[in-house]
Amino acid sequence: MAKQISVFLENKAGRLSHVTRVLGEADINIRALSIADTSDFGILRIIVSDPEKAYKILKEAGFTVSETEVIAVQVPDSPGGLADVLEQMSEASLNIEYLYAFLGTTEKDALVIFKVEDFTKARNAFIEKGIKFLDETELYKL
Repeated sequence: MAKQISVFLENKAGRLSHVTRVLGEADINIRALSIADTSDFGILRIIVSDPEKAYKILKEAGFTVSETEVIAVQVPDSPGGLADVLEQMSEASLNIEYLYAFLGTTEKDALVIFKVEDFTKARNAFIEKGIKFLDETELYKL
C-alpha cells in the first residue's frame, strides 16, 4: 500500500500551479495525479516521491490536505490487460472506489493506482491471483 495525498482546491486560476510550485520548491516529484472537480472546488490526488514531507509543506502553505491509503497495481501493458485485472478483482468481490494511471511504468507493465474499500482483502486477493503490486518503497522510487 502507498500513501496518496489529496489536496482540496478552489476552482480558480493559479491554485493548481501554486500546489505544484510548492512541491517543486521542496524537491518533491509528482509521480501520478488525478483531478476530480465540481463547479466550486477540485480534489487533486497525487502520488509523490515523499508523501510525509509533501503533506507537511502543503499544510504549512495553507492547503487543505489529507492522506489516503491506495494500492499500486502492475497491469500488463497490452490490450485487455486492465480488463483482466479488473475481472479478477470483481471475482474476488473487491469494491474499487476509484483508480487512475501512474505516470511511469515498470519494465513491461503499466501501473494503476486503486483506492479499494478493503485493503487486507485486496492484498490477499492480489497475492492469491498472482496480481503484482508495489509496496510504497518501490513506488516512491520510480
